Amino acid sequence: MDGRAPGKSRIGILTSGGDAPGMNAAIRAVFRAASECNIEIVGIRRGFAGLIDGNLFLMDRSHVANIIHQGGTILGTSRSETFKTPEGRRIAADVLQNAEVDALFVIGGDGSFRGADLFNDETGIPTIGIPGSIDNDIPGTDFSIGFDTAINTALESIDKIRDTASSHGRLFFVEVMGKSSDLIAIESGIAGGAEYLILPDNKHAMDDLCSRLTQAFDAGKRYAIVVVAEGACPGCSFQIAKEVSSRISMESRVCVLGHTQRGGSPTARDRVLAAKLGVSAVNAYMKGYAGVMVGEVRRSVILTPFDKVITGRQKPEPNIIRLSHILTK
Repeated sequence: MDGRAPGKSRIGILTSGGDAPGMNAAIRAVFRAASECNIEIVGIRRGFAGLIDGNLFLMDRSHVANIIHQGGTILGTSRSETFKTPEGRRIAADVLQNAEVDALFVIGGDGSFRGADLFNDETGIPTIGIPGSIDNDIPGTDFSIGFDTAINTALESIDKIRDTASSHGRLFFVEVMGKSSDLIAIESGIAGGAEYLILPDNKHAMDDLCSRLTQAFDAGKRYAIVVVAEGACPGCSFQIAKEVSSRISMESRVCVLGHTQRGGSPTARDRVLAAKLGVSAVNAYMKGYAGVMVGEVRRSVILTPFDKVITGRQKPEPNIIRLSHILTK
């Protein structure tokens, strides 16, 4: 890659960890905001692994044309064990310095920000994070890029499954993603009119669920939809369905939505959030900030140090929990 133009600064940008709808919109926003500030953008393919391998290219307007509506990430993503080591991060820093890159923007989740935090502290290269995760479990922002699209994808599936459930008079278990967060299950369950939610921390879920379903069916209900949060055990719905069927006389089916929730065109809400955070990241860099994540809290952009982001976990608000108890269980 050629040296940077005289008088220009350079920012490297990568996407890391799980992909999320809206990442491309964030990349586009960073590029366009940087261009307004006479800053060049260097794209890094395949996340931290690609950075260590030197998979860099100078971006121009053609790279961000017609990507705002695309799911996934044009830069690609991966997880890198090498970057978790001091030696790997030193190699990554050398790659950026040789390419005359002055700062690094990381779009990803808490795992990505752990690496970004260490990289910022160890190398002195200013690093700024943009939250992109369908789980919406990142502190320092009300919503992360991709969450709104994920719950709408889950909702669309629930609505379609309801047609089949009602036609056949069946009990359906719909399993949604969320390794460390229940929010996809909670919000899609509320919006989809689920009969019940099964969350990992509910120790009495099986007893409550069977009792509730028995009462509903005895009262004349013909079908039901139960939304299950996968937690740390993807595929857990099959065992849950088996146990429920052994307790009550009701034919059931399981639908695991899996990675369909990661894909698809981002919603307007995710595109606008990505645009706001991408531009704000460039503004933060211009003001000299480093080692921070940009986020939106109560519609205002805030900066949160990486060490506060990676040591916490955003949890559902009490109001949404109470709402789910009233409307689902």
